[in-house]
Formats: sequence, C-alpha cells, structure tokens
Amino acid sequence: MVPVDNANQAALVGRDLHKSAPDLTGVCRYLCGQLALGLDETDPEPEARPSKRCMRDIIGQQQGKRALEIAAAGGHNLLFLGPPGTGKTMLASRMCDLLPDMNNDEALETAAVTSLTQQPLHEGNWRKRPFRAPHHSSSMAALVGGGSNPRPGEISLAHNGVLFLDEMPEFERKVLDAMREPLESGEIIISRAASKTQFPARFQLVGALNPSPTGYYEAIRPGCHPR
Repeated sequence: MVPVDNANQAALVGRDLHKSAPDLTGVCRYLCGQLALGLDETDPEPEARPSKRCMRDIIGQQQGKRALEIAAAGGHNLLFLGPPGTGKTMLASRMCDLLPDMNNDEALETAAVTSLTQQPLHEGNWRKRPFRAPHHSSSMAALVGGGSNPRPGEISLAHNGVLFLDEMPEFERKVLDAMREPLESGEIIISRAASKTQFPARFQLVGALNPSPTGYYEAIRPGCHPR
C-alpha cells in the first residue's frame, strides 16, 4: 500500500501487487471492505523527457567520435585529453545516447538506488541510463558515498550508466584513489560501527583533462609552461 504520489513508481514494480491510497483513513476503509482501491497513475511530468542529443550535433572530431563509439560498444572507460573548448565535455555527454536502454532488472536496481536520495525519479525515463557529472570540488562522501547514515554517492547514482569527471586532475587524489576498488568490484561497501552498507557501483568512467595547468600544450601561448 503506497501513497497516491508514489503510484507511478509502484506500477514499475508490478501493478497487481500494489494499491495506492490518499490517506490512512482510506486504508482503514479498504481493510473494512468499505472502499475499493487500485493503483491510480498520473502522467509523467513533461520535463521528465529531456531532449534527445545526437552525435550529428558535433562538427568534426572524427577521432573522438570513433573512440566514443568503441568505448560504448565494449564497455570501456575513456579519457579525453585536449585544450579547453575542443569539445571534450560535449563528446562525453553523448555516451549515454550510444548505449542501449536498461533492461527491467537494471532499471529497477538503478531506481532503487535513486530512491535513497532526495532526487526525484522520473518514471517516463526510468530505462534511460544515468549520466552523472559531479564537480571537481566534490568530497569523498559525495563521490563514493558515506555519512553517519550512509547514503549512495555519485558512483552509485551512476550505476548502470556513465560517470563523467571533467577537469579530472582537479579532483583530490584521495577521492580518485577511493574509486579504484569500486571500478574493479562494481560495488562500494561503507562500514560504520553499528552497521555495514553495500551499494552497487557498476559504471563506465569517462574523464577529461587539459594537457597543462593553463589548458594549453607545449607553451604555445606566452607564459605557458608544459606540465
């Protein structure tokens, strides 16, 4: 028995197994045989359907496109290296459009992780693979998960999807090191004194970085020094 506002999410799991009620009084009337309840769904919000991005929007960059296609087809991680403004972020944002939609089990698993956060679950796009792009100032807890009451981090919210780290050298080293085990095992285990929590973290990692601290390579601009 779920609230009416959660009817769409319950329908994804199984319409015959769930019912929605407007309040507890309605539940009591249903249990007493005074009210019939079903699973009333509402239409997904229009903003839950983002515009489709296409590789044809990218002019040139044939080598980058080819690398993106190979990574998407083989499930490989990928690193883009180049000066600012050359399209690294735009290329990375097209990765999910090259990947097939999630199957039912994958979609349910990803939706279950999302439900543990304050982020809304858009039922209209629940089979689309997630694309997460955290800022380089993100803490370790924000990226891999944690807290006194453990919550999933960005690597778990990107489960079955893509995690994009722009300006990758700007992330703290300990934050990047914490991603090594999840990349290998596909999960993250957060231990606390009272309990141990396990979150899935099977994702494709796409990184982007500039070849020098100023963004340019081999001092092609005055005052620029190679890394």
